[in-house]
Amino acid sequence: MQHLATDLLVTLAYGVVGVVLMGIGYALVDLATPGRLNHLIWHERNRNAALLLASNLAGVGIIVVAAIAASEDDFVLGLAGSAAYGILGLVIMAAAFVLLDVATPGKLGELLVDPEPHPAVWVSAVVHLATGAIIAAAIS
Repeated sequence: MQHLATDLLVTLAYGVVGVVLMGIGYALVDLATPGRLNHLIWHERNRNAALLLASNLAGVGIIVVAAIAASEDDFVLGLAGSAAYGILGLVIMAAAFVLLDVATPGKLGELLVDPEPHPAVWVSAVVHLATGAIIAAAIS
């Protein structure tokens, strides 16, 4: 029974780190896009903004899962790795967003919150997911 309690507490700790990292990811996407992300997604039902946010959250999740898997049952290493690699992933995702913005015409943030579907959101979403996958592969 004690093993179950320990496993539940470890899972809770990893869950908290993952949720905090996704919260930071949400804030970064909110900063990168004009307007309030909350309003764009839940009130305006903006699919572009939702896809951008969802890809960011998935990228963070991929990184956290890889850090946990690579920790080899070392809780402290896994928790620290999840936090550190998650923050690094968010920094790299933000840098990739800026680079993509520089490399494309117009302001990427504005295109990504346009009420009409825009192909640029798919490109940006794949950048988030690919970044998460690259960092996850580097962890293991």
